[in-house]
Amino acid sequence: MRHFLTTLDYSRAEIEALLADARRLKSGPAAPTLAGKSIALLFFNPSLRTRTSFELGMHQLGGKAIVLEPGKGAWPIEFDDGAIMDGEPEEHVREVAQVLSRYVDAIAVRAFPKFKRWEEDREDKVINAFARYATVPVINMETITHPCQELALALTLQEKLGGTDGKKMLVTWTYHPRPLNTAVANSALIIAAKMGMDVTLLCPSEAYTLDPRYMSAAAEMTAAQGRTLTISHDIDEAYAGADIVYAKSWGALPFFGRWEEERPLREASRHFMVDAEKMAKTPGALFSHCLPVRRNVKVTDEVLDSPRAIHVDEAENRIHVQKALMDALLRGRLG
Repeated sequence: MRHFLTTLDYSRAEIEALLADARRLKSGPAAPTLAGKSIALLFFNPSLRTRTSFELGMHQLGGKAIVLEPGKGAWPIEFDDGAIMDGEPEEHVREVAQVLSRYVDAIAVRAFPKFKRWEEDREDKVINAFARYATVPVINMETITHPCQELALALTLQEKLGGTDGKKMLVTWTYHPRPLNTAVANSALIIAAKMGMDVTLLCPSEAYTLDPRYMSAAAEMTAAQGRTLTISHDIDEAYAGADIVYAKSWGALPFFGRWEEERPLREASRHFMVDAEKMAKTPGALFSHCLPVRRNVKVTDEVLDSPRAIHVDEAENRIHVQKALMDALLRGRLG
């Protein structure tokens, strides 16, 4: 049995096989290959695309998805071992994971960081606890990485660029009125490196570089394929030669949990918003974003509404890659 917690656990060949399955599923009506199967979708945070695509995707494959929201329609859960449970949580993840494993064939979890201390959040305690105690496959629906978004991005780039090897992907920080999770930035970096691209990470200063484990993994993967990983704080330099511009806002890790201290840096970097002038520095690059996106804050209407924008195509591909993933995991083809 294998979990799907991060694409770092999977080879490029395994990812390519999932993408090939996704293309097949996208090309025609899905067969009910998961008839009689079920998945529990645990949402500790809000969702639009993730919930819709997983729930509908399982339905299209003939299975059943059960949506649970701990702390709302389901009991709050404790994750610390040895905890004296005299507070809000009513049950421990040990029991939750074991019981759900006897009900369903897979468990998917969406749990954002608490945004207090990165040293704690980077341990990804919630989903790793489910993976430890569950006896069925566990899928990451976004924690400190977003591997399902990675699959959708990779599929979209293959469709639009005809392949990813040797293409240049610019992952650019953009302004947002509040600091956000680094998950999609981590994931964009990882999947671009894994798929043989030259990768540039553009951010306002060194404070906005990502967790060293993801930077190191991307550096190793690009080097192994004869590609490059570049960190840039220069907008003109970073956009030059880009085939795809991928925008995301994220918080500066040295200020994690101390957002008021970060605010001056963030406010001084509003000019990182993606606009037509910046896109004109590229040789006709495509643009994408994971969504949701704040128009005219992160990126202008002109860019989002242009023929070069592929963010809606990427969002559509969530359902196709997730069907491929669930089918492979639940039928033991990734084991």
